[in-house]
Amino acid sequence: MTGALAVHYAHALADTVFTSDSGLKPEQALAQLGDAVSAVEGSKELQEALLSPAINKGKKIKVVSDLAELLGAHRIIRNFLSVVVTHRRIRELPAIFREFGQIVDEKLGIVSAEIASAKELTGQERKQVEHALGQKLGKSIRANYRVNPSLLGGVRARVASREYDATLQGKLQALRQRLVAQ
Repeated sequence: MTGALAVHYAHALADTVFTSDSGLKPEQALAQLGDAVSAVEGSKELQEALLSPAINKGKKIKVVSDLAELLGAHRIIRNFLSVVVTHRRIRELPAIFREFGQIVDEKLGIVSAEIASAKELTGQERKQVEHALGQKLGKSIRANYRVNPSLLGGVRARVASREYDATLQGKLQALRQRLVAQ
C-alpha cells in the first residue's frame, strides 16, 4: 500500500513532467527516477549517507545531485531528488517511484498486466501476447512476466481484477465443467 506522502510527491512530479514545456518525456522521467531508486537501493553506503542525521542537508543534496549527474538525469529529476532529500523523504523514494509509474501509465493509457506461462516466452511470443491483449482491451500493455510450470501450456493474464485464461489447464477445467453440467 502506498502512503499519502508518496502519492503527494508522485503527483507533484507528474504535474511537472506532464507540462508542455517540461522538456522531459514521462517515460524518460520514469526510467531516470527508476535508475536513481535502483542506485540508492543498491548501495548500503549511499542509503546510510542519505538517511544519517549526522550528515547535513547540504551534503546530502550534493550527493543526490552528483548521483543524478552520473546517471544523466534531467534537471527535473535532479531537482525532485533534491526536494525529496531536503524534506527527509528518501525512505519514501521506492513508493514514490511505484506511484509515479502508475500515474504515468494511467495518463498514457497503459495498463499493467501480470502474465504467467508454463515456460519462458520468447520475445516474439511476448509481442504476440501483448498485442492480442492490447487489442482486446483497447489499450497499451505494460507486461510483467513470470513462469508457472503448473499451467502445463498457454498463458494466463491478469489485468486489474480481470483474468484471461488461455492455458491448457484452463481449457481442461472448462471442458470438465461442461461435461459435468450435461
